[in-house]
Amino acid sequence: MTQTNFVILAAGKGTRMRSNVPKVLHKIAGRSMLGHVVDAVDSLSSDVKKIIVTGHGAALVEEQFQSGDTVFVEQREQLGTGHAVQMALPVLDNHGVVVVLYGDVPLIKPSTIEAMLEVVSDTQMGLLTVHLDNPHGYGRIVRNNDAAIQSIVEQKDATQEQLKITEVNTGVLALQAHQLRQWLPQITNDNAQKEYYLTDLIAIACSQGVEVVSVNPDSAVEVEGVNNRQQLSRLERDYQHQMAVKLMQSGTSLADPARFDQRGKLVAGTDNFIDVNCVFEGDVTLGNNVSIGPNCMIIDSVIGDDVEIKANTVIDSARVGDHAVIGPFARLRPGTELAANTKVGNFVETKKAIVGQGSKINHLSYVGDATLGDNVNIGAGTITCNYDGVNKHQTELNDNVFVGSNSTLVAPVTVESGGFVAAGSTVTTKVPSDSLAVGRAKQRNIEGWKRPAKQTKDDK
Repeated sequence: MTQTNFVILAAGKGTRMRSNVPKVLHKIAGRSMLGHVVDAVDSLSSDVKKIIVTGHGAALVEEQFQSGDTVFVEQREQLGTGHAVQMALPVLDNHGVVVVLYGDVPLIKPSTIEAMLEVVSDTQMGLLTVHLDNPHGYGRIVRNNDAAIQSIVEQKDATQEQLKITEVNTGVLALQAHQLRQWLPQITNDNAQKEYYLTDLIAIACSQGVEVVSVNPDSAVEVEGVNNRQQLSRLERDYQHQMAVKLMQSGTSLADPARFDQRGKLVAGTDNFIDVNCVFEGDVTLGNNVSIGPNCMIIDSVIGDDVEIKANTVIDSARVGDHAVIGPFARLRPGTELAANTKVGNFVETKKAIVGQGSKINHLSYVGDATLGDNVNIGAGTITCNYDGVNKHQTELNDNVFVGSNSTLVAPVTVESGGFVAAGSTVTTKVPSDSLAVGRAKQRNIEGWKRPAKQTKDDK
């Protein structure tokens, strides 16, 4: 199989971003712009070789994108896109196809790239173009009387007549590697910017009898670049709208698609409801009939069927069983596993907690490094003291255990099946089955006790 060379230009500093971070590492939906482009390339089935042209912040870019099929070349001087691609020539596969992509044009679809590859041959090259209502700043596509693409003229070099053209160049092109090697040295910097324009390849191709075939993306968002934070923000919302529409089409209702954020992979069943301002990060799976209240955050977690997640809840690296009720203001930390019909209520925090079927931690409690059996009830204000200052220890509560409010369970400790902990107790040793543990100081009533009187100014 012929190898496809993807030359991804990622050398720009991005001065208008006002940042110490290389422009291509700024994020959309929790993933760097360059990461989006790399993901699109990696999703293709063909044999690919990624050549990333670095410049500003090269070390940071290389650190994040090291992989077996990635080669880095550095453009030390910023002399234009033609010069940037020239840096990649020594590492190109001679017999393959070359596709030029841009690290700051993050939302290009794999299907668009595939459409580009389909038109490439020895007699054809592919050019991605788009029609814009306001083409200001873009290079214009110049066609001849037969409507064939003849050349590209940059904004600053265009005549008044050419500036009226609405079909513009996106910069994305595909051609045979041997053609690129032959034509790239013919590009000059005889233009207003004194740069080597990659777009000059179009006129050279035409002069060699190679037809330039235009391919169009599904929408202009695919080819929109980012030069400042305002554009980054707009593209973020465009991307989130795409994700919201896809989610709704799969059977989930959103209270407001404009107030939804997906920063990773979200797989959802049907008949779910997501209220406003919810954020999904990493790999999240929702079952069916899940209801999520406003202002929730779910990270790398699996949610079962018929689960209710109330407002302002955070779920991180957890598994939630069917028919569970969580929140409001709950926090499930990594390692939490809730079985079916469980309840974790308001202002409850769990961490590495295995909670059995029908068990409840209703409010104002911390349960960490603990295993709860079935039908356990944790009263308000209960704490598992799992950390001794050096090591973490386990708390084990077997089936049908009841822990009264404001109790402290000092791990390692076990409460056996049917055990009962009286409210306000500090438990440090095992509680046998069907026993009541009372671990609190004996109450004393002092008769005739008088409340302290408030001092007056004369007493001070």
